[in-house]
This record gives sequence, C-alpha cells and structure tokens, in this order.
Amino acid sequence: MSGHGEAIPMTARQSGPLKGRADVPGDKSISHRALILGAMAIGETQVSGLLEGQDVLDTAAAMRAFGAEVIRHGEGAWSVHGVGVGGFAEPADVIDCGNSGTGVRLIMGAMATTAISATFTGDASLNKRPMGRVTDPLSLFGTQAYGRRGGRLPMTVLGAADPVPVRYAVPVPSAQVKSAVLLAGLNAPGQTVVIEKEPTRDHSERMLRGFGAELTVEKTGEGQVITLTGQPELKPQRVAVPRDPSSAAFPVCAALIVEGSDILVPGVSQNPTRNGLYTTLVEMGADIEFLDPREEGGEPVADLRVRASSLKGIEVPEARAASMIDEYPVLSVVAAFAEGKTVMRGVKELRVKESDRIDAMARGLEACGVRIEEEEDVLIVHGMGAGGVPGGARTKSHLDHRIAMSFLVLGLATKQPVSVDDGSPIATSFPVFEPLMAGLGARIERANR
Repeated sequence: MSGHGEAIPMTARQSGPLKGRADVPGDKSISHRALILGAMAIGETQVSGLLEGQDVLDTAAAMRAFGAEVIRHGEGAWSVHGVGVGGFAEPADVIDCGNSGTGVRLIMGAMATTAISATFTGDASLNKRPMGRVTDPLSLFGTQAYGRRGGRLPMTVLGAADPVPVRYAVPVPSAQVKSAVLLAGLNAPGQTVVIEKEPTRDHSERMLRGFGAELTVEKTGEGQVITLTGQPELKPQRVAVPRDPSSAAFPVCAALIVEGSDILVPGVSQNPTRNGLYTTLVEMGADIEFLDPREEGGEPVADLRVRASSLKGIEVPEARAASMIDEYPVLSVVAAFAEGKTVMRGVKELRVKESDRIDAMARGLEACGVRIEEEEDVLIVHGMGAGGVPGGARTKSHLDHRIAMSFLVLGLATKQPVSVDDGSPIATSFPVFEPLMAGLGARIERANR
C-alpha cells in the first residue's frame, strides 16, 4: 500500500476470537533517528529491525540526497555511511517526505546549521501541516525558511552559515520540536539548551548519547532542562530497533474488544515516555501481562500477553497526553466498548497531526452510533459496553494511517461492518498491518473494484 497512490477502500467485519502471535514492525520514531544520526556520524552505522514503512523509506532517501550512503542489506537490516556533523551536501533535488511530519521536522533540524539550502515537500496531508513550530526555533540559530502561507510546505530552508547556540523553552509538548532543536544544536558551537515543561518521548536524548554526544538532562523549577554540547564527532553505532508501541496498539486494542481473544505481542518498547496507552488500558481493566521485561538497543521492552477484557471508562490524566499522543484514536475505539464514559483531556495536539484526529474520530464514531462530546482540547466517548457498538458506517481516513487502522479495529467488534474510504496511508507506518491482522483471525478486506 502507498499513501501516494490510488485510494484503497477497506472494510472490517465482526471477527471470531483473535489468536496467535503479532510481530509488529520496528519503532518508527527510533528508525527515523537511527538513519539521521547515522548520516551525521563518521563511519558505518548498522541498523537492525528498521521499520520499512514509507515514512522511514522517505527519510532514508533524504539522507542519501544529503550525501550519506544508505544501503539495505535485507529485511530490516540497513547500514548508513555517515558524512559527519556539518558534513551534509546540498541536495540536487526537492526532498519529498511523503506523509511524515516526524521525518521532515527532524531533517530540517539536522541540516539547519549547515550552510546549504534544501527544499521540502510532502503529500497532500503533510503539506497542510504547520512547520512554524520547528522553523521558529531554528531561526534562533540563524536559519531562514520560506514556505507557503501559514508556514506550510513546500518550503525552502537556508541553513545558518555561522550558527549560534540557543536556549529554547518548548511552548507545547512536542518531541519533534525538541529533537529538531537538538539536532540543529549538534553543529552549533557551545551549548544548546531545550526546556520542556512536560517530558516527551526521549529517543533523541538516548540515541544522541549512544552516538557519543555530550548531553545532560536535569529536572529544575523551569521543567526538564536538556543541555547539548555542540560540534561533537559522532561515533557510528549498532542500533537494534525495538518494536513500535504505537503499531502494537492496534492488535492489542483489537484483542481487548473482540470476545475470546488471546494474543502475544513480543518485544514491544516499554519506554516510559511512550507507554501511556498501556498504563491507561490497565486502569480501564485490560488483561495485559508484561512478560520478560528486558533491554534491547538501549530501550526497555517486554512481551505483551493480551486477552479480551471487560472494560470501564475512566478519566485519562492530562499529564499523560505526551506519552500516548498517537494512541488516542485507537483508545477512543476501546472506550466505545467500555462501560461508562472515557474523558481525554489535553489532546489539542491531535488537531495538527496528519489530520484533525479529534474531529476525524468523533465524526466516525458518531456515524457508528457512539455518543461523543468534544471541545478544542477534550474528547469524551460514552461507552456502549462489550458488543454494544452498532457500526455500519463508511468512515473517512483523511490520509491518516492511524485513523484508518483505528476504524478497521472498531469494525472487528461492531454489530455491522465498518468501512474506511482509503486504507493506503497505513503503509507509512505499518506496511504488514493487513497480513498480521489476518494471521490473528481478523476479517479485514479490500473493497472489490
């Protein structure tokens, strides 16, 4: 499937118990960062378990365009021959980041303090998304950016010829913004400081340290203060990418709502800045066992044993939002099958993702018979209990992979089938979604043409 091609309508139907093992792909966030930091190191970085979804493949192509040698050796096995910090060459053509907000924002950061220019574009969804949240702090280094009205792609970025270090307080919780500033800080002299009021996923900090950067994290009255010393020589690494907790969310949530299900999802990242969904599901009464906790590639992982469960609605703590921001769409599906209402606050960041995810989920769930309340920063789902959701609607994916997968999970447990108008964007993050779910017994079909 390709988010760049023809629409692929899909339908999910009520399924029997899901059984078996779900080997979900590698973590998307870590895969992007492994390629980018590998390209900024001197020598060969070897990556295993790389997610080969379109988002990551677009980042690999971008790193080649900036002069790194990026080679695929086999399934998930890649190598990157880096050009060093400040060593990026000027790309000969436009950089197409497809559907990936993470990819384009991190790449902008990585090239922002090198005296080159690059023009970025993406698909129809990415070109609607605001880039000012990244280009504004990058301008503090001396970088210039020229895009469409509202700070949107296509956009040309002129890297700073004489970058200066910056001190920047991130105004909203965003790992993308934090990471872009830290990557830019690599080629600035002195110390670049990022301050977070609320901690976000920390893959960049972990990986920067792993590649040899001098980086400290301190909790202060201002918040979490991250200090990076610029102009290091990054050392190539062997990176083992753990399985993506955001992708694992879909088979996990499907198993919770499909009666009689019992599945194993091995090797899922349990990074505390990413596991908010799993904490929330357990609070709702989910039967999830976290087996064989261990560390792989510098990240905590565990095998998840998941069984169908009786669930209750809860109030999700607002402070948890940053650790599960990508999982609210599928959580809203689970909430529809819970008893009572589930209240999700602090979720306005969802309105500027691949789509307005609050609106997309609210309208689709309403069409399937679920009562919804929403505000700018709040989504409330009134649960209908196990087996209680009517379904029967054709929903819109809005070129958003997580919206498409969420509604397909919904349809596995509704009384009537649920369709999505276009499942093609699923390939950006979870290219094996269809065969993996079919292997568990899920009834998901492409529409006949």
